[in-house]
Amino acid sequence: MTTRGDIDPIAFEVVQNGLSSLVDNMALAVMRTAHSGVVKDAMDYSTGLCNTSGTVIAQGLTIVLHLGSFPEAVKAVIRDFQDDMNPGDVFVLNDPYLAGGIHLPDIYVIRPIFIDAKVEAYTAVVAHHTDVGGIVPGSNSTDSVEIYQEGLRLPVLKLYEAGVPNDTVLKIISANVRLPDKVLGDLEAQVSATALGEREFIELSSQHGTKALRAYTNEILDYAERLARAGISDMPDGLAEFSGYVDADNLGDVPVEVRVKLTIDGDQIDVDLAGSTAQVRGGINSPLPFSRAGVYGAIRLVLDPRIPLCDGYTRAIKVSAPEGTVVNPLLPAACGARGITGFRIMDAVMGALAQLVPDRVPADGEGGNSIISIGGTHRGEAYGYVDLIAGARGGGPAADGIEGMPHPGANIASTPIEVAEAELPIRFERYGMVRDSGGPGTFRGALSQVRSVRLLADEGILQVRSDKRKNRPFGLSGGHDGQPSSNIITREDESTEELTTMGVAGMSRGDVFEHRFASGAGWGDPLERRASAVLEDVLDERVSVEAARDFYGVVIDTGTVVIDAAATDELRVRMRKQR
Repeated sequence: MTTRGDIDPIAFEVVQNGLSSLVDNMALAVMRTAHSGVVKDAMDYSTGLCNTSGTVIAQGLTIVLHLGSFPEAVKAVIRDFQDDMNPGDVFVLNDPYLAGGIHLPDIYVIRPIFIDAKVEAYTAVVAHHTDVGGIVPGSNSTDSVEIYQEGLRLPVLKLYEAGVPNDTVLKIISANVRLPDKVLGDLEAQVSATALGEREFIELSSQHGTKALRAYTNEILDYAERLARAGISDMPDGLAEFSGYVDADNLGDVPVEVRVKLTIDGDQIDVDLAGSTAQVRGGINSPLPFSRAGVYGAIRLVLDPRIPLCDGYTRAIKVSAPEGTVVNPLLPAACGARGITGFRIMDAVMGALAQLVPDRVPADGEGGNSIISIGGTHRGEAYGYVDLIAGARGGGPAADGIEGMPHPGANIASTPIEVAEAELPIRFERYGMVRDSGGPGTFRGALSQVRSVRLLADEGILQVRSDKRKNRPFGLSGGHDGQPSSNIITREDESTEELTTMGVAGMSRGDVFEHRFASGAGWGDPLERRASAVLEDVLDERVSVEAARDFYGVVIDTGTVVIDAAATDELRVRMRKQR
């Protein structure tokens, strides 16, 4: 590690690890005290520490796609309240157009940290709330045409003033959401986590001194920038273009395009999103802070993982996106389901990087988590099931894709079946992997997963956000594409209905909704896969004997379940000649 000459490297390491522990402890506090499944079980939240200008010094080990959003949110607090900020104040916001938010369900709680009557830093927690109102339960509408339909908009407001809760703001929030107990409970978890971060930061300041701590935090940012620029310098200069697509079949037959033009020049990467589709009359528009985060997150995947998770490394990355597009929308564009576009931005950047540094980039995966929301009234009370299903990564240059591993943009887990069934009027009928679904390759893509849920309430509104049906996960270096996603409702009378990748449907008691998300794509020529690895897949029931023969050219005796080496060599030679 190399630091500036006036920085003690040992103290620097102590401070850096102390700040990392601070934000991770905040994240654990949220998980342990939150009320909703989407926060405490799926872990759709992030924690951060920002300096006095709103720059991220440290972020907890939660969601990459939140990294680019903290600065804009904190800057909005500074802009609106810099002359009215006191110890014990806690701010709340969620609006993308008024307050630096990224969509309405993601509510920010931000606390200024005062030392010697002066703000020295800000602790921040953003959490995806179970409901913030709007036209569908869960507030993740894909069909909303303007933000006014998506729920409660919060400009920067004081949630606490000098340590006292703002009852007016809390009453407004409570009156506008379907599940106020869970929303207010999660807000309290966020407030508590910011207080924990404040205490730990003040303790660090008392140990090292305020002036020294400020120098160390500045050096963390500079150190991250130096590491990032060194890593970029090791990549070949060049220009690459790639387009990712959101099926968006609820909006018409033409997919939404995310176009990426990526240039590596010395120690700098420029990413231009010009040419992306104009903002749409649907909920998938991605506010600029979220789009930037998608670019930053993708590039980080090909850099040294030891680079501190802060804004310093983003200084080496320039992102441009024209206004009025799906990656930089203008008011009143809807953005409740903007996550799917953020995932496509990451995937498109990875597709461009694969042309320049192919040995560092895996094949495409399931496309990010699908969001399934079912809500309504049961026995006179509102209920809301929100699930974030994920985990089918593409094969990489050295390993198969992993099942159950979420998209790198969002470290989110599926809701545990036992918890959901105990709390909600639903029953799971199926949860498992689909044999033969992984994209064939030298390194195979992860298998699709299927999850089926039966409604036990009298009625419900289903909202689905999924993707990768028409535009399947792409293979690399000769690997095959992954399998597409599907959404099917089986009614109580056993009739079936196939739904679009995104949209709303009504459900009645006994109806079963089944979601199968896309599989991971393959990396490399399937005929180059080790025959022993194919046999292992057959024994693990990931691949059938028939698929082993048809895609990998491996002949397995069905009686003894061993490889016929001679027949395999002959078949592979014949398959290569037939190409």
